[in-house]
Amino acid sequence: MWTRIPSSSLRVTGADRVDFIHGQMTGDLKRAPVPGMVPCAFLNVRGQIEQFARVYRRADDIYVHLDAGHAPALLARLKRYRIFDQVELEDLTGTLGTVHVWQEADLPGWDPAGADVQAFALPGGGGTVLTARVNRTGTPGLDLHFLLADEPAVLAALGGREAPLEALEERRVQAGLPDVSRDALAGTLPQEIGLDVNGPLPAISYRKGCYVGQEIMARLEARGNTRYHLARLDAEGPEGWPAGAEVTLDGRTVGQAGHFAGGRSVARVRKELEPGTAVLVAGRPAIVQARPDPAGG
Repeated sequence: MWTRIPSSSLRVTGADRVDFIHGQMTGDLKRAPVPGMVPCAFLNVRGQIEQFARVYRRADDIYVHLDAGHAPALLARLKRYRIFDQVELEDLTGTLGTVHVWQEADLPGWDPAGADVQAFALPGGGGTVLTARVNRTGTPGLDLHFLLADEPAVLAALGGREAPLEALEERRVQAGLPDVSRDALAGTLPQEIGLDVNGPLPAISYRKGCYVGQEIMARLEARGNTRYHLARLDAEGPEGWPAGAEVTLDGRTVGQAGHFAGGRSVARVRKELEPGTAVLVAGRPAIVQARPDPAGG
């Protein structure tokens, strides 16, 4: 079973590509193997998330995989910070496609005992696919990146059944995994939404060099005093709410809800809210639940 992932992407080349991207992102690209992948965020000076990305380090370039529509903003940001760096930046949106395979066993050619990132040709042709172990449903699956020109051959090699994106979203939300774009979590601190070292989607290194927003991240690591964390909201009725909807308790705002799927959503809520607390989300009743502890990956 597989699902198409709406995406955008950048390619970074040049002699300074690793140092340049490493100096912008929260993850530690320099410690990544080749090939390797690092989940990360790009922050503003207040430590708030502007984009979430998965950055692939390859022998000759860096591939930055982003949510749909996010490449232009990140490209503009990187161009502002490119001063004397020998790097070239290219928007590959419209050139590459991405599919998530729900189970590793469903992908011919993948070596389960091999590295977390592998590049190989699928049986039957279709060119090389860049493949990474990624947890999108609570169970590690595989993200495949390929030339859109090769999409018919890639999908034919996959076979099986295409699951709609909303089915994947239901599994993701049930597992308590955040999605910065679909859950409307841009503008929040990574530690508040599960992107910290011990969170469900670790995307920060506290041991790397400076980057935009790093001072705030170091301060939060030392003090550990974020007021919000990731939880799950279960609707009490059939109606849901839009991503980013306000969560209120006794008339005061206590968080924001993410994408509604399968009767619930992942949410950023104040830490003092106990599981079982009744709240309103965009005026609709819901119950705060502890976030499930999904499988790693």
